[in-house]
Amino acid sequence: MAGTKQFDEDVALDRALDLFWRQGFGATSMQDLAQATGVLRGSLYHAYGDKQALFLRIYARYRERYLARVREALAAPTPDEALRRYVDFAVEMIGAADDASMSRGCLTTKTATDETAMDAPIRAALRELLDAVRALVEERLARPDAQGRLALPPAAAALLLVTATRGMVVMERVYRDAAQLRAVGGDVVRLLLRPA
Repeated sequence: MAGTKQFDEDVALDRALDLFWRQGFGATSMQDLAQATGVLRGSLYHAYGDKQALFLRIYARYRERYLARVREALAAPTPDEALRRYVDFAVEMIGAADDASMSRGCLTTKTATDETAMDAPIRAALRELLDAVRALVEERLARPDAQGRLALPPAAAALLLVTATRGMVVMERVYRDAAQLRAVGGDVVRLLLRPA
């Protein structure tokens, strides 16, 4: 039927996400995306528009999955455990590994440091994700079980933790040491939360 997609959209978008994640926005061409997805370049243009529009579509799906995992981590019964689970999730998403070929880095941070990706629509999408993560962390830290234990107000503590996990991406790129990242994350959690 004319005008209908002739490919499995979920599979194609997941393959495109993987390619953007591995190569970065700037280094990924529409031809690369066509090869990775098995969808003709013209069909990709027809279905999604240009590369930026396709990235934004993919990133919106990624955002929902990412935020679901953040919510899951922060649902832990104690604030200490919730923040540790969030840090562990952040390290997992970075893909820290001794083998450089296994490391993807953080899609958000990788895109934010790619000058070719910093048009207003992409910057807005990245900001939306980071703001949503910060809001979820702040909400968890504003609960009664964390009150009185925080070294900073919940909003400041959330911003510090989210900023620290973004900085872990740089450290991962240099050291490829997941244990080091978890240790740093644990130190941040201990600085933010006084002992119960």
